[in-house]
Amino acid sequence: MTMLVVLHHTAITYGAIGGWFYKEILPNGSLQSKLLIFFCTFNQAFFMGLFFLLAGYFTPRAIQRKGVRAYLRDRFIRLGLPLLCFGWVLGPITIAWAQTASGQPFLETLSLLISRGEFERGPLWFCQALLMFACAAAVVFKLGGLRAVPAPNNRHLLWAAVGTGAAAFVLRLVWPVGMSWWGLQLGYFAGYLTLFWGGYAAASTRWLERLDPAQVQLWRRVCRWTLPVLPVLAVVAPKLPAVQGPAEGGWHVLAAVYAFWEPFVAWGVILGLLWRFQHRMDLSHPIWRTMGQRAYTIFVLHAPVVVGVALAWRQVEAPALVKFAVTGGLSCWLSYLLAGVWLWVWRRVSAPGAGRQGGVARG
Repeated sequence: MTMLVVLHHTAITYGAIGGWFYKEILPNGSLQSKLLIFFCTFNQAFFMGLFFLLAGYFTPRAIQRKGVRAYLRDRFIRLGLPLLCFGWVLGPITIAWAQTASGQPFLETLSLLISRGEFERGPLWFCQALLMFACAAAVVFKLGGLRAVPAPNNRHLLWAAVGTGAAAFVLRLVWPVGMSWWGLQLGYFAGYLTLFWGGYAAASTRWLERLDPAQVQLWRRVCRWTLPVLPVLAVVAPKLPAVQGPAEGGWHVLAAVYAFWEPFVAWGVILGLLWRFQHRMDLSHPIWRTMGQRAYTIFVLHAPVVVGVALAWRQVEAPALVKFAVTGGLSCWLSYLLAGVWLWVWRRVSAPGAGRQGGVARG
């Protein structure tokens, strides 16, 4: 999922819709641009929601184990410090780097941003949102503890999807997709809230670890039937006045379809991925542990990497999909390597001599 975030932002660089630091190719009517737009639209339906689901799932037991005060302290360190680091260091660096494409000097731009106190959340809006959710979860836990909640059946999932779609449609009347408030695109938060608190509730019965294969298959079929609806409607919309209008929000048929399309796609993809990785993937190989250890660092570091790789060969003429594949692949690889270097340095700074003694190396 973290590598998918890297590829998602690479797609925006080369013609997909979305906010990003550097856009070499703007969205246009070409087939390549449409494919990248659909790639990002599909990702957006589930990938950040899956992160919120997992975060919610592990939250109540973490609070139960650590206590509310220690849990919140750990969350502010784990989420707050990377947010501050990106906001005041990596974010301005990435902005200044991206603006060199338009002839702006890097050091002068960076100095100006720092002098103005520029705070750029970038992808770390996710950490900001999780901090807010963690505080709310601590209050809920304090009031009610970890209560057993029955595993959701298909009717529960259906009403959750309908309710999420309706809430997203209403939110986007005020905050259309693309509009931010305090760094957060609230138009997507109906799904994020549903999945975070759904994960929180599911923790009491460990539902995500005991998925019913029949339920998973049903929602995968729902996803397959739902998936083509939005792109087909988007293609025919210019010829049908009744469905014309922006999908980002408003009293439009396309906006309503988009709002309800997302959860019906998301439930199937998320359940399918969780079940497949538990039952079909061989996770015993050491590479999975290494990737797991580096995933969060990759998430924090990837923005300047994607921008840097794209800038390095911006003068080379190539189809958008080729540039997407090359820049995306290199960015994933370099982010993985840089995350490893950072963790190696951090372990030796935070625990000097531990590597020689074997503690950190083995841990």
